[in-house]
Amino acid sequence: MNSQYVLQWLPSYLVPFVSLSYPTAPPVDPDSFPHSAYYKTGVLDGCFIITCIAVMAILRDVVRIFVMEPFARWKLTRTWERSNSHHIQHNDNKNGLINGNGHAGHANGDSKPKSVMSARDARKIHRSVLRFAEQGWSAIYYTFQWLFGFYVHRNLPTRALNPTELWSNYPHSPLAGPLKLYYLTQTAFYLHQILILNAEARRKDHVQMMTHHVLTIFLMVMSYFCNFTRIGCLIMVLMDWNDIFLPIAKMFRYIGLYTLCDITFTWFLISWFVARHVLFVIVIKSAWFDGPRLISVGWVPELGHYYSERTYDTFVYLLVALQVIQIIWFWMICRIAWRVISGQGASDDRSDDESEEEKKSR
Repeated sequence: MNSQYVLQWLPSYLVPFVSLSYPTAPPVDPDSFPHSAYYKTGVLDGCFIITCIAVMAILRDVVRIFVMEPFARWKLTRTWERSNSHHIQHNDNKNGLINGNGHAGHANGDSKPKSVMSARDARKIHRSVLRFAEQGWSAIYYTFQWLFGFYVHRNLPTRALNPTELWSNYPHSPLAGPLKLYYLTQTAFYLHQILILNAEARRKDHVQMMTHHVLTIFLMVMSYFCNFTRIGCLIMVLMDWNDIFLPIAKMFRYIGLYTLCDITFTWFLISWFVARHVLFVIVIKSAWFDGPRLISVGWVPELGHYYSERTYDTFVYLLVALQVIQIIWFWMICRIAWRVISGQGASDDRSDDESEEEKKSR
């Protein structure tokens, strides 16, 4: 099927796991990616998604364990040592423990203050280290995937402010290689996120997050096989843009850089509103009105036409449901923004609750 694109020694049953399936001849006059290989869609694409999930899981653990956690632990431990050293010196000066050289001293004659980290501080640092590492992977993924998605979007004849090209010349099949790769990796990421969501500590908005991921996956799979991929690409680029800044803001917060956290969060708030409540609404409006007007061919699967009143209504209603969830989240974001404005600093309403042991230790 696509063995011509992989090593000849690879067993045929492994080919769909390491390469894009269903290669085909390119369109006669393509309006995007004129020099790319083209592919059809099929169930074997799920094999490639499985490989992507495995690769993402490995990369996430490598980044988290060997890069993010050591850095966060070093930063937080260093901050604690400085703060504690200053606190001890202040107490010693207050108690009159000054040696002959004018430096703070101790009753046991030590020239340097020593302290032992309490169990509560150790738990707090450990929790922040884990959270920093988790958000670090998200920041890296969304940055690189948004850049890839923006590249795909720029090579398509679609524009966010004038989305009628999302529907013109439907169906948009076969798919260019970069577009297909982008779609499959994004689907793999959200499937991977469902696994992560159930593996990490439960957040306050666990139900909303799970609903969001399930809706997103269903929309991606549906748009992929119904050849609504251009609207799917545009929506994913819009969503990923502001998803870059929220994990970065959280990373700043977890390592104690609260001013940078507040600045980054403010930019995230602005980008969220523009992308998800202005541009995304324009896309939904276009799907509601432009799609039925510009798609004239009905249900003809053998020609790649999967437009019908039922499928199209389902697609639009799911987009609206996605927007409802985002409105709920925006209300939570606005509550955090109010804390920033009122001088309380940004905090994450979505974060998991403190453990009972940590609460009791206060």
